[in-house]
Amino acid sequence: MAIKKNVLYSALWRMCDKLRGGMDASQYKDYVLVLLAIKYVTDKAKISKEFRDLVKLPKGASFDDILALKGKDHIGEEMNKVIARFAEAMDLQNTFKDTDFNDAGKLGNAKDRVKRLTALVAIFEDEKLNLGTHKRSGDDILGDAYEYFMKQFATQSGKSKGQFYTPAEVSRLMAKLLDLRKATPSDTVYDPTCGSGSLLLKAADETPEGITMYGQEKDRTTANLAQLNMIVHNQLTALEGIKCENTLSKPLHLNETEQMLKKFDFIVANPPFSDKDWSIGVSTTDDPYHRFKLGIPPKKNGDYAFLLHILAALQDGYGQAAVILPHGVLFRGNAEALIRKNLIRKGYIKAIIGLPPNLFYGTGIPACIILLDKQTASTRRHIFMIDAAQGFIKDGNKNRLRAQDIHKIVDTFRNRTTCPKYSRNVPIEEISNAENDFNLNIPRYIDTIEDEDLQDIQAHLQGGIPADDIAHLASYWEAFPTLQQALLTRCKDADYYRLHNPVDEIIPTLAQHPAIQQYRQQVAATFQEWCKDVQSTLEKFAQGSNPKKCIHFLSEKLLKAFAQIDLLDAYSLYQGLMDYWEDTLQDDCYTIAMQGWQPEITMHSPKKKKEWDCDLLPKTIGIEHFFATQQAKIDTLKTSLEEITQQLEQLHAEQVGEEDIFSEVKGHNGKITKILLEKRLKNIAKEPEHQEEYTLLTQYQSLCKQESNLKSQCKKQTTALDEQLLRTYRTLTAKETQQLVIHHKWFKAVAQMVEAQVDQVYNQLADRLQTLAARYATPLPQLTQEVDTLTQKVTSHLNKMGFQW
Repeated sequence: MAIKKNVLYSALWRMCDKLRGGMDASQYKDYVLVLLAIKYVTDKAKISKEFRDLVKLPKGASFDDILALKGKDHIGEEMNKVIARFAEAMDLQNTFKDTDFNDAGKLGNAKDRVKRLTALVAIFEDEKLNLGTHKRSGDDILGDAYEYFMKQFATQSGKSKGQFYTPAEVSRLMAKLLDLRKATPSDTVYDPTCGSGSLLLKAADETPEGITMYGQEKDRTTANLAQLNMIVHNQLTALEGIKCENTLSKPLHLNETEQMLKKFDFIVANPPFSDKDWSIGVSTTDDPYHRFKLGIPPKKNGDYAFLLHILAALQDGYGQAAVILPHGVLFRGNAEALIRKNLIRKGYIKAIIGLPPNLFYGTGIPACIILLDKQTASTRRHIFMIDAAQGFIKDGNKNRLRAQDIHKIVDTFRNRTTCPKYSRNVPIEEISNAENDFNLNIPRYIDTIEDEDLQDIQAHLQGGIPADDIAHLASYWEAFPTLQQALLTRCKDADYYRLHNPVDEIIPTLAQHPAIQQYRQQVAATFQEWCKDVQSTLEKFAQGSNPKKCIHFLSEKLLKAFAQIDLLDAYSLYQGLMDYWEDTLQDDCYTIAMQGWQPEITMHSPKKKKEWDCDLLPKTIGIEHFFATQQAKIDTLKTSLEEITQQLEQLHAEQVGEEDIFSEVKGHNGKITKILLEKRLKNIAKEPEHQEEYTLLTQYQSLCKQESNLKSQCKKQTTALDEQLLRTYRTLTAKETQQLVIHHKWFKAVAQMVEAQVDQVYNQLADRLQTLAARYATPLPQLTQEVDTLTQKVTSHLNKMGFQW
């Protein structure tokens, strides 16, 4: 059975719940991630002989041995022994040495410890949590779960404890900026402040066949996390490359003679911002590794110390690096200004990307990515700059890069595209002139100030929409040449316009205009071409396929297909597809990659009622395709039922008050009962004075019978339809399921997203025209007239009351 990421996420967080009480939330990871790693290695070894030969787990060192301890008096002590054997086999003694499952202070007294640890490990017993099976298709759902888990810890841990985690989106962006698409396993990537290793793993993800990873981290607990991260990402060969020590004072990755820093092909890094203690143990005047040739960083600010270390560790002639640093490195003076000037003159800085604020856990200040490149340094005449500060989405109390933001940055950088208010290839000659003096602050070179929405005094005086405002909508008039004439008329004063129709008719006018209809057809045709383009790939997607390669293919094709459609934001469409991937398509693809296209039916039997569902092919799709006529009949019954229910409610509402005819037929709970109703009707049937009551109660009784009958029919037909649908699902072939899922689920969902984008195009135009029309709707003469009229009315009323105004 395919494991879903939300199932795994939920299980991990339930494990944290079991640990609550005796320890700080930041310590949960020390326990849960150890179990996660052992569980993964155990499950993986069961299904992969190659993996089993690589890890060679000894007897008594697996997660099965931990499961066997459930409920035993000495579970904590015995778990420590199993984990110790596992750590020795994996050469991870230091990684696990700080995690004590027999710690009374954190896990409670002996009785509580047995209960807590038993519940903790039992969560992984669920067959749905087989962590090894997913690796058959080369995907990384467990790694994704690990990142989710680390994000939760970083969010809850606060500033000092959240620094080990770089958001996955930022890591992915940096890896793509380095363009590792041609890297080979023999190439090397290094992170001198590797934290939990996320930057290294994202770099490896961008390569065709992998890359050799190296990292150094001074904090022992965080270095342990990096090694665990390598395990759960199936990167066991990288464990040897993760070192624990202060990178600046004691670099451990040295060349064969151990006299110089080891040189790397690629470097990724997110050093601690403005580290005040960087110089402890570092000799800046006699540095044995020759890192400070371009200048000595300030003693109380280590940003450039890390940057110079990275530069020294890059392969001469072709090394590339992506480094996250605070914006201050771009413009601060004194010693940093000298280093910056030398870096620019040497041509080492290839590009600078300004990021949104509040992306990182532990700080809210904005940061930038500096790209270093030794390959073309000697001939560099420009530095490419991107101001991406506005490209993000709010995510709780943090900001987050979206898939579309990452893609836009990468596309812009790779193509060196100049975009107003976003990107520019800045000549070094301009950067080094007297006015800028090697200052790299992005706003000096890219004007991101939004144009002010100016008020037109003449329009306020005389009415009409200014021609300048209409001219600012030129992209719409160019896309739809006849639309302006259909909406607007020039005033006598040629500098102003008036709407043909009232403001509330703008949207209907736009929706029905031939140019918009033609635009819809163009977009629909483009969408159909995309469907044809990707259909064969989706049909070939099968058991063992790679889901991430699939979504990459689909999304890139979508982005390319819509890139040339005027007014439509192709990146927004791309984001829509990626959102659908996160919400639905991802789980579908992982399911298919594990078990193929045959629909998996899940049976539920609460309270002896047969209930079932099918995640891959939801019931709504099956009903729409196979039983639309039957569903229409049920819908008609439901409509009739709603009408009867409304009539009953209306009868009740009309009788509210002292003379409530229903008072005699209500039980102790205040509800009308069938027995009391029949009794009352029998008693007053032949009494003329109660004729009106008899008529109303008879009507009520008749409606109740109709309601009951309709409910019975709805239930009966719905149950019958559900049983028919279940029988149909059980006879579906894999090919039939495939066609239904592709065309009636996936393509339909994307089509709805595309249609929504088209609606947004003309809604934005309508919103702007409505704003402008409302702004100048009432000119000053009309306002003056209205004031005079109202003044006369008030004066007249005051005179009649004997007051003078």
